[in-house]
Amino acid sequence: MSKKKITELVPELLESFLADNQYELFNIEYVKEGKDWFLRIYIDRLPDAYGNEQSVGIDDCEKVSRFISDKLDEADLIERNYYLEVSSPGLDRPLLKESDYIKHQGKLVEVFLYKALDGKKVISGELAGTTEENILIKDENGKIIEISKDKIAKTKLAVIF
Repeated sequence: MSKKKITELVPELLESFLADNQYELFNIEYVKEGKDWFLRIYIDRLPDAYGNEQSVGIDDCEKVSRFISDKLDEADLIERNYYLEVSSPGLDRPLLKESDYIKHQGKLVEVFLYKALDGKKVISGELAGTTEENILIKDENGKIIEISKDKIAKTKLAVIF
């Protein structure tokens, strides 16, 4: 089965289980690394009843892994051998969808560019907003920097210790 087909069908297998257990699917990858294939499922917890963010623990990953492993065996979607990994997107999670940018507005991010902008390939600052074509970053001086989405290789939350 094609990589695209697998990444489209696995979310369908997970949908009701994740909703019933207060999880959401963050991302899914089916990739070949070296000679091995990996099916990676990234989950997040839904906010609690008060809107507080919750973290994903190893027990959460194990619960989802057991469920999807059984479902994949039943559906027999993947013909070759593969490794199944279920994890959290992490503290430095990438922003992949428009909803990620909206959800994390006001937080510190790192934006990695294909080509340097004003001599920088990485721009850090507060995610100030998004438009259809740009994201807006407030730098440490309070200046708003507009970055065209087509110039962005990756955006992720910044981790500050």
